[in-house]
Amino acid sequence: MSLPLTQGVNHIGLTTMCLEESAHFFTSLLGWQEVRRRDDYPAIFVSDGSIMLTLWAAQTDEPTHFDRKSNVGLHHLAISVNSKAALFEIHDRLSVRDVNIEFAPSLIREGPAVHMMCYEPSGIRIEFYWAGE
Repeated sequence: MSLPLTQGVNHIGLTTMCLEESAHFFTSLLGWQEVRRRDDYPAIFVSDGSIMLTLWAAQTDEPTHFDRKSNVGLHHLAISVNSKAALFEIHDRLSVRDVNIEFAPSLIREGPAVHMMCYEPSGIRIEFYWAGE
């Protein structure tokens, strides 16, 4: 059997309608770091130390929003958390900020994995996932 020719994810690029608000979601609400900006692009790069996201500003006033049941593309972005407590802390932080939460932390099938789903300010579905004990 041959070895894979790739070595994991370098970064994920997401087109946003609300560039600053989307960056704020990751940096202020989740504690990520802003790595850099490109005003000519425009883009903001954010990271949690394990993954880098490139957030681009859409170049339209009338976006075509993704429909997860009928469009080809990113269904959602799943981000790992290191504890059940961290998952519930994220839920609490997002709840008081009026973030659109699709569902609160819940077991995946019989568990022990737990996840929740929300939408960042531009409407991109974000899952937070804890694998369990």
